[in-house]
Amino acid sequence: MGWALFFLVIAVLAFVGWESRRGGVGAVAAIRQIAGFALMAAVILVFVVPRTELVNSLGEPVGVAVRGYGMFLMLAAIASVGLAAWRAERAGLGADSILQLAPWTFIGGLLGARIFYVTQYFEDFLRPTWTETLLSMAALNQGGLVVYGGFIGGFIASLIALKRHGTPIWRIGDVIIPCIFVGLLFGRLGCLMNGCCYGGACESGPLAVRFPAGSQVHAEQLLSGELLGIQGRPISSEDEVPPGQSRLIVDAVRPDSLASQAGIEAGQTLRIALDSSYRDQVPLDRPVEEALPGVFVLESDEVLARFSPQDLPAIAEPVWGTQIISSVFAAIMFVVLLIVERILHRAPKRTSDAATERAISGGSRPGVLMLIGFIAYGVLRIVLEWIRVDEKGQFGTSLSISQWVSLMVIAASLIALFIRWRGVAGNENGPMENENDS
Repeated sequence: MGWALFFLVIAVLAFVGWESRRGGVGAVAAIRQIAGFALMAAVILVFVVPRTELVNSLGEPVGVAVRGYGMFLMLAAIASVGLAAWRAERAGLGADSILQLAPWTFIGGLLGARIFYVTQYFEDFLRPTWTETLLSMAALNQGGLVVYGGFIGGFIASLIALKRHGTPIWRIGDVIIPCIFVGLLFGRLGCLMNGCCYGGACESGPLAVRFPAGSQVHAEQLLSGELLGIQGRPISSEDEVPPGQSRLIVDAVRPDSLASQAGIEAGQTLRIALDSSYRDQVPLDRPVEEALPGVFVLESDEVLARFSPQDLPAIAEPVWGTQIISSVFAAIMFVVLLIVERILHRAPKRTSDAATERAISGGSRPGVLMLIGFIAYGVLRIVLEWIRVDEKGQFGTSLSISQWVSLMVIAASLIALFIRWRGVAGNENGPMENENDS
């Protein structure tokens, strides 16, 4: 941790020296630009990273994991913020407008993503006392973030910061929106590495993904009986099924499957439970989370079969690779938004000084690009939710909470787009509108 803080200080000093020489700004101004990032990084190193340390089966620490998910999120942050700073400099807003905004957006996005997830799965966080419940909600190292919540939280925090610094909201929104899709591209690849945000079962193909044992998909397919060779129907009951267990009625058993070898037949009512008793098989220099589960199959509390991790399939059945689909769409939307931006910012045929200045300073329709980006993501999320299986329908419909939020975002963006387009069109022959008006 000491070395990490040391290199952070060196990086800050290098940035201050570079900015002072390159831009002719004073050291104090350069420090102000990087202060938010440096403070956020220091807090993460001192308070967050130690809480993520992994332990072995005896509870002894074995180190901090460098996860693919975290690495891709870091790439997403660096790429999107760096690109936004470059675009802001070209737009005449200054790179410091992004560097000052980024910490607010990051913190607001993190809180929004967590609050959205906790609200969506509130019952999973309930504990015997309020203190334990709040600690469970705050345990970010246990996972649980929703992209939509991150967008909303980051957007609200950004509005507050922009108002505080007097930055033109519509213009900075146009600068940032393509960069958000760059962040989404890397972020969804992180979801792929993490094994989350996957789609429903599908046939093998270029858009299908098969996750290994130990993944969430593998565990769910064990509990559904699919990897055991069971085709069954979940039993609806008022009694809550404990985590890591399922109850189902067997409709059919695949020949030569594990279930067939155990003598399981159609018509039986079964309980399938993950068996975590194999934790001691993990070497003491490895984290206990690497322990793979076995499976119990029971009928009326009688054990019909017990399968060790070695008995079970090492890979899950194919599911839709919604993470890859989302990343590809993000890359496409990034290019499309740049093309749309070029069209919107094209200088008018009238070559008056006012028209030329307006084209250079952000185009004649500031905010339009940002609203188009909002609409595009809303449409994408609605489509993806139809092939994802991790969210239930809400408000008595088959639409998930993310689809409902998408519909509201699309509707609000369309209304705002209509107002902006008409308002700007009405001002094309008159004085420019006040771009600070949100």
